[in-house]
Amino acid sequence: MKANEVPQDITYYEGKKRACYALNDEGKYVIVPSSGWDVEAVVNGLAVDEMAASLEVTRQAVLAGSKSPLCYHMELRQMTPEILAKTAGIAKFRLKRHLRPEIFAKLKTSVLDRYAQALAVTRKELKTVPT
Repeated sequence: MKANEVPQDITYYEGKKRACYALNDEGKYVIVPSSGWDVEAVVNGLAVDEMAASLEVTRQAVLAGSKSPLCYHMELRQMTPEILAKTAGIAKFRLKRHLRPEIFAKLKTSVLDRYAQALAVTRKELKTVPT
């Protein structure tokens, strides 16, 4: 895309601009500010809807007792087990065990506190999901 063709269709970024790479008249890539475009808004909207649907499936699984609340909070923050394990300072294989509700229910306060801090929630919030 050429620098003068970068779309400026919408104000998706609440009045702010974001950087896009485009070719200038000399054929070199330059950074061009853009307020976004309609296609981008549609795609982002679809992605957000898909994430919300997936989060609802996880929430229902937690309420049904097949997953621990840790699954819900991890997905809500868009974290993978690898990222959460590293952030909380807990081995990945241990974290995967903690995704099981019967194991999660027996966790020590110190472990729950590490997860709560990594997920930016309180210990009480970590143990529940919205109803």
